[in-house]
Amino acid sequence: MNTHKILLPTILIILIITIILAVVYFIFRSQDGTESMIGAKVPEFTLPDQDGNEFSIKDVVGKKNLVYYFYPKDFTGGCTKEACTFRDDFKDFVEADAIVIGISSQSVESHKAFAEKYNLPFTLLADTNNTVRKLFHVQTNEYGHIPGRVSFVVDKKGMIISTFNSLTQPKKHVEEALRILKGNGN
Repeated sequence: MNTHKILLPTILIILIITIILAVVYFIFRSQDGTESMIGAKVPEFTLPDQDGNEFSIKDVVGKKNLVYYFYPKDFTGGCTKEACTFRDDFKDFVEADAIVIGISSQSVESHKAFAEKYNLPFTLLADTNNTVRKLFHVQTNEYGHIPGRVSFVVDKKGMIISTFNSLTQPKKHVEEALRILKGNGN
């Protein structure tokens, strides 16, 4: 009988903790608003590129498919792997009539050095105040220290047709973007 008196409260405590953890997980998971952007018009913005030129979304939307990828920081392991994978598969994006654009909070000078070192054939935008990151609802990691790694595919009508969010799978962003573009009649 004593076993039942101990076992029942223990099971109840475990159940309560499990429910609390599940609720917390779903609350924090829902803070990533990038999925809610699917079907929305791509936000308008202007940022400097790696050469210091102003890049405006208005100049490209409606002309080509767009792939925006937000990444944490130039010259870090995962970000370099992601950028080089976009570079290595760049011809596939050209064939899909898409423009690739990388966005992070580093300076124009950092982006220039990063693009030159790795021979990146696409545009990098300096979002130094994280203004555009906020427009796209890209969050930091759960500890608030690392900016998120999220990619968006925008069709020629300027509509966001896909998002992919993974800090730990940089190459998968390229695979997913190409999969969406190829499946979208390109």
